[in-house]
Amino acid sequence: MATGLAMNRCSISVCRTADVLLNRPTVSVVRNLKFNRRLIGICSIASAAPFVVAEDEKYGNKQVISLTPRLYDYILSNVREPEILKQLREETAKMRGSQMQVSPDQAQLLAMLVQILGAERCIEVGVYTGYSSLAVALALPESGRLVACERDSTSLEVAQRYYELAGVSHKVIVKHGLAAESLKSLIEKGEGSSYDFAFVDADKRMYQDYFELLLQLVRVGGVIVMDNVLWHGRVADPMVNDAKTISIRNFNKKLMDDERVSISMVPIGDGMTICRKR
Repeated sequence: MATGLAMNRCSISVCRTADVLLNRPTVSVVRNLKFNRRLIGICSIASAAPFVVAEDEKYGNKQVISLTPRLYDYILSNVREPEILKQLREETAKMRGSQMQVSPDQAQLLAMLVQILGAERCIEVGVYTGYSSLAVALALPESGRLVACERDSTSLEVAQRYYELAGVSHKVIVKHGLAAESLKSLIEKGEGSSYDFAFVDADKRMYQDYFELLLQLVRVGGVIVMDNVLWHGRVADPMVNDAKTISIRNFNKKLMDDERVSISMVPIGDGMTICRKR
C-alpha cells in the first residue's frame, strides 16, 4: 500500500496505520479485519489525490505531485525510447528478475546526463540485460567507451547481443566478474580520475564500497549516479530493518555528510542520487 498519496496529514496518518496493521502477523490482521477494511477504503479514496504535502510545516505545506499509475503511464508515453531499447525492454520483461531493469524514464535521464557532461569514458556497475548501459552507449560519441561490470553470465549474454544489434559493441568493454575487483583493477592500471560518468545498480550491501572505488576513478566534475536509493519506500519505514534496507539507509546518511560530492536525490524509478565529484 502506498501511504504517501494522501490529501492531508490526517489521511496520511490513517493510511500509515492501515499499512502497519496489514503488515502485522495474521492473527492481528484477522482480529482487526473490519477496521482494516475501513482504513483501506479511506486510503483508496486518498490515493486519488494529485499531490502530497510534507508533514513538517517548516517546508511550507509545499504540494508535490503524486505519481499515480495513470500519470506514470503519461510520463512513459513522453519518453523518447529508441526502437532497439524497446525491443530489449520487451524481451527482458519476460525474464526472471525483470524488475531489476531500469525504467525508460531513468534510462533517458542517464543518457541526457552523459550528453550534458560531454562524457567519453563511463562505467556501469551492474549491467543485468543491458538496458541502461545500451542507453548510455547510444549517447556516447564514436570515440566513447563504457566499462560494463556484471557477474551474471546469462544476463550478460543478452546485453552483449543487443550491443551488437545496436552497433555499439565497439564502445563497450565488458568486465565479467565481481564489480569491486574490476574497479580495483582499473585503479591499479592507473586509470584513476579518468572517467566522466558512472552508474551503480548492483548489490545494495556493497554501495559504499562501489562508491569509494568510483570516487577514485571519476574525475573532478564527473558524475556518479546511485540507483535504488529509495528501495521501494523501505528506507523511510522504521519497521523495516533487513540487511539491504539498512545498507541503503546507511549509505544515504553517509552521502548526506560527504563533502567530496554535491548531491541530488531524485524520486525517479526506485530513486536515484546524482553525485557530482568536487
